[in-house]
Formats: sequence, structure tokens, C-alpha cells
Amino acid sequence: MSDKTIFKRIIDREIPADIVYEDDLCLAFRDVAPQAPTHVLVIPKQEIPALADAQDGDAPLLGHLLDTVRRLAVQLGLDGGYRVVINSGPDAGQSVDHLHLHLLAGRPLRWPPG
Repeated sequence: MSDKTIFKRIIDREIPADIVYEDDLCLAFRDVAPQAPTHVLVIPKQEIPALADAQDGDAPLLGHLLDTVRRLAVQLGLDGGYRVVINSGPDAGQSVDHLHLHLLAGRPLRWPPG
């Protein structure tokens, strides 16, 4: 059995995903268990287990991920607003050990979450 995360298997095209964006640094695809009408995951192709594991040298990549979310929001017409969520670690609800950003929109998103 492979020790690759499901996200690495999506990057490697071993399992299908509804990909909405890809470049050299990241991949974005629709969540298979959406928590809102629009629920897209943006993942770096570089394997970083969680935000807490990022290094100082990863700052340009982290900025690129946020900029990708911003551009996707425009592309998807999320004019009413959207939420970006990063869960880091099990206590925060991170279920896949590969850094990922949730782009959520299309319904009122209450505060506080969870």
C-alpha cells in the first residue's frame, strides 16, 4: 500500500479529481464532500504536511497559494464573498497531512466556525 496522501495521488493523477486550476506550484479541485455550494481545495504540489510545518523559505509558495485563491474567487464569480480556511493539525480538524486551503462560498458562512 502506498504511503502517499490522497492529495499527492491526485497531483500524480493516480486518482481523479474535478480540477479547476493548475500551475507549476499548485493544484485546485472541487472537494468531494463539499461544505458549501462552492468548496474548492487549493494544494501545493510541494509536500508540506501542515501550515505548522512550513519553513521560512516557503513564504513565496504560501503567498502564491493565497493569490491563487483570490484569482479563483474571481474566476468562479464569488462576488458575494468567500471564506478561506487552513486547518493545521488534528485539533484544528486537519484530516489529510498535506497543506491545503479551503475556498468556501455560495451560502452564508456563520461566525464563529466549528
